[in-house]
Amino acid sequence: MTAGHRPQLLKVQSFNVTADGVAAGEDQTLERPFGHVDPDRLFAWCEATAGWPHRTGPGGSRGLDDHLARDFHHGIGAEIMGRNKFGPQRGPWRDEEWKGWWGEEPPFHTPVFVLTHHERPSFTLSDTTFHFLDADPATALARAKEAAEGKDVRLGGGVTTVREFLDADLVDTLHVAVSPVEAGTGLRLWDSPEELTDRFHLDVVPSPSGVTHHLFWRK
Repeated sequence: MTAGHRPQLLKVQSFNVTADGVAAGEDQTLERPFGHVDPDRLFAWCEATAGWPHRTGPGGSRGLDDHLARDFHHGIGAEIMGRNKFGPQRGPWRDEEWKGWWGEEPPFHTPVFVLTHHERPSFTLSDTTFHFLDADPATALARAKEAAEGKDVRLGGGVTTVREFLDADLVDTLHVAVSPVEAGTGLRLWDSPEELTDRFHLDVVPSPSGVTHHLFWRK
C-alpha cells in the first residue's frame, strides 16, 4: 500500500433494527417491503434529520442523528444488497420490468450489486447501474471494490445478506440504529449486539430521538 492510500472498507451504515434485533418482518409483499414491521417506526430518527435526502422542505433535526444520516453516502463508491432488498419476487424472474422499490431516481448514485441465484441483465436508472450476481460474498465484494474505484463499499442489506458477510468476516465497520420498538418475530440481525464484540470494538451512543446508535469497528 502506497503512502497516503488506505484500504477500501466494507461498511454497514444506518442499518435499522428493533430493540429485539429484528431488521425485517415476516410476509414481505410489494405493498409491505418490511413485512409486518412498520418502517416508519424504524426510520423515524433519520427521516426527521435536516440531512434526510428525501426532505422536501426546510427544517429537520441537527446533532448526532443528522451527522450519521449525512454520513450514509460519504466516500461510498458501490453498494451490495440482497435480492429481497431489491424487490419482493422470489425464484426465477417472472419478468424483468421490476426495477426496484425506488422509482426512476434511486438513492444510491453508484453501481449496485444485487446478489441473486437468478441473474438478469444489468440496467441503469439515472446515475445508478444495477448488476445481478450469483456469487459468494468474497467474489461479490471484489467486484464491488473494483467498481468503487478506490472508494468504500456499502453493504446495504437486507439482514440475511449482512449476516452472510459477517459470517465470512468481510465487514469492517457497522452503524446499527436500534429503535425502541419490538417486533416479536422476523429476521434478526442479532439476539444481542454483544455477539459481535469478539471481532469488533463497540461504542453505544443514545440519541435524544429515542434510538440508540451502535458503532462497531474491526479490532
